[in-house]
Amino acid sequence: MARKRPKGVLEITWAVAESAVRGRQEHVPVADDYPDTVVRRISFAAGGGLGWKLSAIESPRARSAPWKIVVVTGAPSWAEYWAPAIAALPEDREMVVVDRPGYAGSEPVEYVGDIGQQALALSPLLQAKPGQRILLVGQSYGAAIATLMASANPGKVAGLVLLSGYYGQPGPTAEWLLKVGARMLKIIPRDVRHAVLEVTNQAGQLEGMHAALRRLKVPVHVVHGDKDDFAPIELAEKLVAETRTRRPMRFERVTGANHFLNDGPAEDLLATLEGCIPRPLAFKLSWPRWPNRLWLAKPKARAAVAT
Repeated sequence: MARKRPKGVLEITWAVAESAVRGRQEHVPVADDYPDTVVRRISFAAGGGLGWKLSAIESPRARSAPWKIVVVTGAPSWAEYWAPAIAALPEDREMVVVDRPGYAGSEPVEYVGDIGQQALALSPLLQAKPGQRILLVGQSYGAAIATLMASANPGKVAGLVLLSGYYGQPGPTAEWLLKVGARMLKIIPRDVRHAVLEVTNQAGQLEGMHAALRRLKVPVHVVHGDKDDFAPIELAEKLVAETRTRRPMRFERVTGANHFLNDGPAEDLLATLEGCIPRPLAFKLSWPRWPNRLWLAKPKARAAVAT
């Protein structure tokens, strides 16, 4: 049984501080909860020649799955909180969840505030195996980054999910946390400090996200909990209503859910994501039906009728 990872402001702040003191990059090491045949930590080189080494967790598969789910997490960015979802995946699905640049086990040590640069760094995640399709999921602050990734890599992404997306204006709980964090920037742990800086400076970059959304040709699914007090659901509804896209965006309201949909039952989260994957078309092979028996006649007979 996997241990419950810390929740709430005090628990998480303590976990981040404890991890820093002990030189540990995870609050609860994934390897302590799952064998590497179920959840495996990997590293990869950032895209764009940035020279960073990035960390992620994935679902190992002996055989390529038809769909790969790529998750770009929020702020703070801790992939380990998706480990239960990875462990619960069916065999015909793969998932990789990344620690974004500047968080947990990912370089650089410094804060990376440019969402376009982050999208470029994370682009190697969109490499698929032959015959495999990718569902790209942007969670919270990661929603804008995932949108830029999808737009910059046409043909590599089959669907985009904006999960509890953060769109520049905080809800009441997030607003309070940002105010407190801004006053304590010099003393709070690095990952929390980076989260405060990211969220505070995001709004001015969202026009690029909106432009990217308008260019996308793939299905876009906006999924939001109606009890979200970090990222208001009203902003998600406004995004869907006011953004002119090549195909209509699908909006899904999750009744009773808060901002952290990955903190609930893994089965519920996976069912939500599965609903964003199109069902395969059922083709029925049949012989063509001719309009009448005339076309079965010999050529001379058809000519006689025509005259």
